[in-house]
Amino acid sequence: MNRHLILFRSVVVATAAMLALAFIGAAPVAADGGHGPLYGFKHLVVIYEENHSFDNLYGNWGSVGGKHVVGRSDATSSNTKQVAQDGSRYDCLLMTDVNLMSPPLAPKCSTSTFTFSNGLTTAYPISNRPFGIDPYIPASATTCPDEDHLFSFPFGVMNGLGQPGGCTRDLVHRFYQEQYQLDGGKQDRYVTGSDSAGMTMGYYDTRELPIYEYLHNGKAPHYVVLDHFFQGAFGGSFLNHQYLVAAAAPPFSAGTHSVLDASGFPNASYPLYHTTGVVDGPVTQACGLATTAAGLACGDYAVNTVQPFYQPTSAFGARMPNVDDTTKPLTIGDTLSDAGVSWAWYSGGWDDAAGVVGGRGWTNGSGPTCGDPNSVAAPPDGAGNGGYPYCPDKSFQTHHQPLNYYARYAPGQPGRAHLQDEQDFLYAAAHGRLPSVSFVKPLGNENEHPGYTSEPNGSDHLVDLIKAIQHGPQGRSTLILVTYDEFGGQWDHVSPPGLGTKARSGQADLFGPGTRVPALLIGKGLTRSSVDHTVYDTTSIMRTIEQRFGLAPVATRDAAVNDLHRAVAAGRPRP
Repeated sequence: MNRHLILFRSVVVATAAMLALAFIGAAPVAADGGHGPLYGFKHLVVIYEENHSFDNLYGNWGSVGGKHVVGRSDATSSNTKQVAQDGSRYDCLLMTDVNLMSPPLAPKCSTSTFTFSNGLTTAYPISNRPFGIDPYIPASATTCPDEDHLFSFPFGVMNGLGQPGGCTRDLVHRFYQEQYQLDGGKQDRYVTGSDSAGMTMGYYDTRELPIYEYLHNGKAPHYVVLDHFFQGAFGGSFLNHQYLVAAAAPPFSAGTHSVLDASGFPNASYPLYHTTGVVDGPVTQACGLATTAAGLACGDYAVNTVQPFYQPTSAFGARMPNVDDTTKPLTIGDTLSDAGVSWAWYSGGWDDAAGVVGGRGWTNGSGPTCGDPNSVAAPPDGAGNGGYPYCPDKSFQTHHQPLNYYARYAPGQPGRAHLQDEQDFLYAAAHGRLPSVSFVKPLGNENEHPGYTSEPNGSDHLVDLIKAIQHGPQGRSTLILVTYDEFGGQWDHVSPPGLGTKARSGQADLFGPGTRVPALLIGKGLTRSSVDHTVYDTTSIMRTIEQRFGLAPVATRDAAVNDLHRAVAAGRPRP
């Protein structure tokens, strides 16, 4: 264990002062002392989906209970039309998914072409505007990769050659890239700052999504749309999972620092952005160098994907020593445990990946090799553990397990018991044994992530999880929060707190928040469906739990953001 990790939060505080992390906007809304932020709900379930912006997924939700949901119809030309590296507006959007490279061309786009580094030449087929994905890649399209080739198709799978489900290609979603894409709140450089170019402007028909159809049938529970909910940190899944449980970026002094150009960009390989001398590393840029870009986070913080020290872990990316939270609580799990509040993190595929032989989610037999054909033997971890019984599903994502990066949850520690399989969650829901707080993380092929899974199939799984809760004996006393870890590289028109000429209320610092993401409250105990326009980010979940159970904040952001009591009140007015 690196000695500098022992006092993790004190390091964060010291560096925060150095970075002058000024919080912006209105003071947080205090919880109602008579009800608390959950208004009498006894169980909170947080379902954490993957990689979609609000406009990409919920942009045409429409009104709820007579209240307008802020969506794509509210976008203006200034926060929609995308600009090139030199600031000029594109006429047309370059497509990088094989299924959108040669559709019928918009008339003014017919002469615009681009040749990629692999020699593939394509037209700019769509005008500079958001476009519907469904007409090109419907849910019925056979465009998904098989389990053995989940990450083998950077341009997507041609319709007719893959598995059913309507998968698109993946899009870049990284820390400094997103800040460039946001362009100070103008929201107009998503295309230029992406490896996928015009694919960033795609959106789904909200009303065709399984979750929308479920919530609008006659027997569905009431719900509240949170239309100003932002991802907690800039960038991708790794960092936003950390913000879900710890509200801060973990320190990592041995990782490769990013090196940025004068515009704060770290990558020289994208089709529409050209630069030199940059490094797209997993760690923030170093402070105090000639190359240090002003106004952007610097220091020794892991902000892009790094791997946990212990199983489940992966050979893809640097491995980070566990953060020592044994002397000071650094996560919401720590503070819940210290207060004696029941909780669990439930992950699809956990038993197989963590080697929990005989667990409810175990599918790999008695050995000596991994028996499930959809599993693969894990590589050795920092303690030399690998191979059977560590048999993760081929779509299992190790960087989606944020508590596995902390010492309290290492193998053999008491806290490890809080890390469980999604099958344990389904059992608890069916038998009335839900803890006070549940975090649910679906397996990779069921979490809606572009590239390696299908949006409609993932939404189907989401509906199944909600039904399992609602049909269980604790359904009426359980409040469900559905949200997404981050934007997945996709455009949204609403500027985050701290950005834009009229900075939106809320809290902001050099780490985020980033792009607006979908968020819903769902519950049998809600008495009406509605909309809440209050500004939240991912750390509002921690704040809500802290307010409900009288827990101290563990970081700066969760101490300052709004809790969710206004959203709950929107769906459950006082009697």
